[in-house]
Amino acid sequence: MLLEEVLIRQGVTSRSDVEEAHAQQGGQINRQLAQLGLATEEQVQDAEAFIPPVPGSIADTGIPLTFLINLLVKTMHVAGFELPTVLAEELKLPVSMTVELLDEARELKLIEVLGLTGNSLMSEMRHSLTDVGKRAANEALDLSQYVGPCPVPLSAYSERVQRQSILNERLDQATLEKNTQHMILPDGYIEEVGPAVNSGRSILLYGPPGNGKTTIAEAVGAAMTGMVFVPHAIEVDGQVIKVFDPSIHHEIKREAVQPQEPSLRLNGNAASHEVIDERWVPCIRPTMISGGELTLEMLDLQFNPYARFYEAPLQMKAMNGIFIVDDFGRQRVSPKEILNRWIVNLDRRVDYLALRTGKKFQIPFDELVVFSTNLRPEDLMDEAFLRRIAYKVEVPYPSEENYRKIFELVTANADVPFPPDIIEYLKKNFYEPNNMPLSAHHPKFIIDRVVDRCHYRGEPATFSEEGLDYALGNLLAVTKTSWVQAATTEDTRQDVRPI
Repeated sequence: MLLEEVLIRQGVTSRSDVEEAHAQQGGQINRQLAQLGLATEEQVQDAEAFIPPVPGSIADTGIPLTFLINLLVKTMHVAGFELPTVLAEELKLPVSMTVELLDEARELKLIEVLGLTGNSLMSEMRHSLTDVGKRAANEALDLSQYVGPCPVPLSAYSERVQRQSILNERLDQATLEKNTQHMILPDGYIEEVGPAVNSGRSILLYGPPGNGKTTIAEAVGAAMTGMVFVPHAIEVDGQVIKVFDPSIHHEIKREAVQPQEPSLRLNGNAASHEVIDERWVPCIRPTMISGGELTLEMLDLQFNPYARFYEAPLQMKAMNGIFIVDDFGRQRVSPKEILNRWIVNLDRRVDYLALRTGKKFQIPFDELVVFSTNLRPEDLMDEAFLRRIAYKVEVPYPSEENYRKIFELVTANADVPFPPDIIEYLKKNFYEPNNMPLSAHHPKFIIDRVVDRCHYRGEPATFSEEGLDYALGNLLAVTKTSWVQAATTEDTRQDVRPI
């Protein structure tokens, strides 16, 4: 159940503790946990209060009645839904409230009752739009074609973001080490990264390419397993902003929650097994990654001129999670322009967005921003901007010892025998002659090419001098730019025309 997930993800109890509580006969899970000493009554109450409560009335939704009726008739017109339970599922509202909205719409002559679906006690009234209702639905669709879950008000969204702040997430050394165990990092590196992550402030990971900056940032995101509630959409001045994005927000499934019976939901009482405002989706903390494609426009509300509603900007989708700006400095806009856009966000932890109407509004800026770059910090920005990035962490080339460990790990994963003298061979025949440093991504690059060649030749995957030469030739091609420079120079000469 959702309450159990909250307790687990808040670190109050563990899954094994919950299973032990379930093994006890009778009683609710919160009482069982308390009786076994696995959670205090206060902790359970706090977890219950963390779950968005079901609105008890139309006023409790925070959304104007006119907006709700327009959304109802649009849904009926577009989807053809007739039954209260089906409409409630689409709108993410309690059935009792949906019935109340249907009654309001009927008073306005927008809908009519067609009769019962059957003769059983579970039968429902079928509803249909009148001609007046169809005209009202078309007029509402002209203003906005948004059809879907009922949005939450801006005030409720801001309050929820503050309640589930990234600052509440605390990663200890053991958790970070567990999530980076697939990496070979310098001694003491986790101790350097850990405080930066727990600060919830901005981090700049810098260093040469191919040494794990992005992988480290992703591992930090994966370590954040706390639960947050993401709204399907929010409403601002009558405008809809879609927030929930299944490609970014990973929903915490609630298979253990038994569905509410229609009769229970119609009564809107506490008889259901678990109550939650379905306009909010329980998710793990999101991880957003954006690279060289990032533009300033992506950091503002995206208005769809055809559907006439908004899509949330990237940083809003990353709220309460981690936003990784990968390959920082390679975007089409300069680092200075990006930092200028976020200077207030990073300092004051607030963001300002604007609607097409000119209406500006404030939302929290609650996320861990990680900039990852192959460039030197001083080449990216001046001292004033560097000062606003709270932590600067270098990701250097690996030592020879760590390079060997990486090679051993990758060969083991590829099920390829590790030649004990291969590092010396590579140093003597590749790195030293080409004046190249050992790089963390080289072992996998080399092994993949060796394996590909062996498979092509129908041979067992193993190292050979010919296979290594083939792999190293591919690796060295990355740094061979003389022919590109020559071609560029030649093209430049051809473009020169005497006046």
